Amino acid sequence: MAKKIKDENGNVYVQKKPFYKRVWFWIVAVIAVFVIGGALGGGSDDTSNSSSKTEQKSNSSTAESSSSEKVSAEYRAALNKTQTYSDTMYMSKKGLYDQLTSEAGEQFPADAAQYAVDHVKADWNKNALKKAKTYQKEMDMSTEAIRDQLTSDSGEQFTQEEADYAIQHLND
Repeated sequence: MAKKIKDENGNVYVQKKPFYKRVWFWIVAVIAVFVIGGALGGGSDDTSNSSSKTEQKSNSSTAESSSSEKVSAEYRAALNKTQTYSDTMYMSKKGLYDQLTSEAGEQFPADAAQYAVDHVKADWNKNALKKAKTYQKEMDMSTEAIRDQLTSDSGEQFTQEEADYAIQHLND
């Protein structure tokens, strides 16, 4: 609580607490510690998402181990990022490539991005279907609007065949 002080003229001033004794400072400090700890910890999984992250890591590890070639750390990073996007955001192959190479996205070199989309364990039809169901449920879009969104170059960028599969199985 702030302390009120009167001067000799009767003016009232409020003496505030030093910043390090304020609640907001400690909240910001705790958040900063978690953010810095998370950034330095890098690959550690928290327990709340451990099952999905374990599944994602095993998928990407399977993709890596199935290939007999040695790949650079950047290629592995691109592959892991691609697997995460595919598993959580249900992106198309072209959409993933664009996300990986975009300056506003992950900024991977084109060769690393191409390696990643070529080696990711993904069912593109399933991704299109999950994305279509999201549009249907959350945005109440018509079937044709969903098809257009799935195939649009400024939308999801699925192939026509993948979009057709999604539309055929939308109400299953």
